[in-house]
Amino acid sequence: MSNSLEIYSILNDCETLENGEDFAEMMVWYRCAIMEVETKLKVLNQEFSLRYDGNPFESIETRLKSPSSIVNKLNKKGLEITVDSIWENLHDVAGIRVVCSFQDDIYKLARMLCSQDDVSLLRIKDYIKNPKPNGYRSLHLILAIPIFLSEKKKYVKVEVQFRTIAMDFWASLEHKMKYKKNIKNPEQIVERLTKCADTIQEIDQEMQTIRKLIEKE
Repeated sequence: MSNSLEIYSILNDCETLENGEDFAEMMVWYRCAIMEVETKLKVLNQEFSLRYDGNPFESIETRLKSPSSIVNKLNKKGLEITVDSIWENLHDVAGIRVVCSFQDDIYKLARMLCSQDDVSLLRIKDYIKNPKPNGYRSLHLILAIPIFLSEKKKYVKVEVQFRTIAMDFWASLEHKMKYKKNIKNPEQIVERLTKCADTIQEIDQEMQTIRKLIEKE
């Protein structure tokens, strides 16, 4: 019964948010901020292609949190289900994932993005140098991006995640398996996933070394 009531409450909160004009306006701001960051990254990619005969990243994926995900996150944090609460407390409603070939390109691209004079770096979490206990690796940036509306300018928070191809492969599979039910040996699974993550890190570093040897030639 409690689960049914919880689900009903979440659905009700989602419906209340979605029907509000303030929520709809805020989500437009987040969409615009995603477009701004995506454009900046694509411009840098074009410049790299011309100047260095290479591209710093392989792909970009964008994501806007759904109302249900927003409500779930606010509930977990024990926060109010309001537009103001979302705006003040959530930093990852708008998200971008950038997949690079090499770790060096991750840091180079992140520095270039953050050095632009209209970008403010609010927070950085380097899970490449300091991976999570399960082996997860990625560079996370929380940025404040200005969007220019008809009558005002708004600074909007966007989370940008940078991963190598190998890191993204691991994270995608780990995410799928995390939601499997009735796992009989979770400790063994976590241990093996961590070993796989360590192996992937070794491969990333070796590929980086090979790249440097080729560039010297």
